[in-house]
Amino acid sequence: MDHMKTNFTVTEFVFLGLSSDPKVQLVLFFVFLFFYMLSVVGNIIIITIIQIEPRLKTPMYFFLANLSFLDICYTSTNVPQMLSNMVGSKKTIPFASCATQMYFSLSFGMIECVLLGVMAYDRYVAICHPLHYTVIMDQNTCIQLAAISWSSSFLSSMVINVLTLSLPYCGPNVLNHFFCEVPSVLRLACTDTSLTELVVFVFSIIIVFIPFLLIIVSYARILLSVLRMRSASGRHKALSTCASHLTVVTLFYGTAIFMYMRPQSKSSRAGGKVIAVFYTVVTPMLNPLIYSLRNQDVKGSLRRAITKQKT
Repeated sequence: MDHMKTNFTVTEFVFLGLSSDPKVQLVLFFVFLFFYMLSVVGNIIIITIIQIEPRLKTPMYFFLANLSFLDICYTSTNVPQMLSNMVGSKKTIPFASCATQMYFSLSFGMIECVLLGVMAYDRYVAICHPLHYTVIMDQNTCIQLAAISWSSSFLSSMVINVLTLSLPYCGPNVLNHFFCEVPSVLRLACTDTSLTELVVFVFSIIIVFIPFLLIIVSYARILLSVLRMRSASGRHKALSTCASHLTVVTLFYGTAIFMYMRPQSKSSRAGGKVIAVFYTVVTPMLNPLIYSLRNQDVKGSLRRAITKQKT
């Protein structure tokens, strides 16, 4: 049921969260606190291993370290606020804090999209052009690609947030979400939001869909190259280096595209919150597990690091 529009200027937003049942909220608090701790600790371990292990000083692990740092930032933008709302009596956020959270959350989500595209390109060069790999993916190129991923996303997020926040918000102020996200905030604007929604969709095409196409093209070329390999061990090694990345891409992109590139409807709003849990909480937690369990180099480095600590 929609709230009545009134003529006051919104100074804060109220979160509905994932549940109104106190018992369910308490259970969710401990579940998401565990997920958050696992995410932060897991990603710190990945970054540390990459920094101390000489064998992992390659472009692939440079981008993985970027992804791990990004996941810490991304989950820390939303989860502490959500945890606070679950156990606290006050489930509000000031307008300025909401704007800040919305900007950084969208920025980090966009960076992840571009970075996953860059990582797919890195795998394509490594497998399809192995003799030229060190020349094409030299240190300067890696730094430039990472810088482009971060800067383009921060700028794109700024455009979307400026447009979103320039709209009048005169009531209601209840967000059917657990953090400030553009689609949920837009629904509370007391004016026509079709232009802003169009801009969000266009930027979704640029920042979400273009890297996704790059991933598809890269893996199509990789698959063709792998099928032409005569060595079974060579095929297995090539596919194993891609398996972790493909798993992360499927988890993150599947949920992000569903959230941002579908028609907005009342029936889809509750489902949108559940989908948002996946790409803001679950995926950052699973990334270190996926890379450490499926990647032989990371597993080997982790074992060596543990052995050194024991001796």
